[in-house]
Amino acid sequence: MSDRVKRLLLLNATAAVVAVTVLFGVDSWRRSAGSLVQPLPLLGQVPDFTLRERSGSAVSLNDLKGKVWISDFVFTHCAGPCPMLTAQMAKLQQPLEEFPDVRLVSFTVDPERDTPEVLTTYAEQFGAGDRWHFLTGEKAPMYSLIVDGFKLGLDDGSALTAGVPGPGTITHTVRFVLVDRQGQIRGYYDGTDSGLQEKLLPDVRQLLRQ
Repeated sequence: MSDRVKRLLLLNATAAVVAVTVLFGVDSWRRSAGSLVQPLPLLGQVPDFTLRERSGSAVSLNDLKGKVWISDFVFTHCAGPCPMLTAQMAKLQQPLEEFPDVRLVSFTVDPERDTPEVLTTYAEQFGAGDRWHFLTGEKAPMYSLIVDGFKLGLDDGSALTAGVPGPGTITHTVRFVLVDRQGQIRGYYDGTDSGLQEKLLPDVRQLLRQ
């Protein structure tokens, strides 16, 4: 065997060793990087509910099982943060379009006035698609769901906000809530934060991979 052939064989063998080493290193890095992703905390379980959607059809917790969903809490004649919160939800539609297992869910905190018809008009103003639900229902159980189930602040000016409803000025949370496929709460986010998408979307993708 000539010296030239020997050199070529040696070069090929060296290149093969380098390639295997690089591939092994990349794979190890990927596995290591994946192990650094911490699971999202379990912050509670959304209790069973059945409410009316803007379409008039019933939507229950069971209907959302198997989906990852993001909820917010607004009312249609709100002069405070609600338009901003709803606009934030509207902006989430485009980046979530490629994920068919994600839903957006807006709960009204003024169900006596926010009928399905009123919610339909409101949703159209913000370009809401079919995967964005607007829910209303009886006031007392709805308030109990928000206060006791989602563990969020809500005050309608009565002494029994989560029980017997009363008239008054509505003060409510600006939090968005991330819920997993089993109906478990996995994160709370400031709905007025201009960086909401950067904080929320990676967590949504993480839950979709599970």
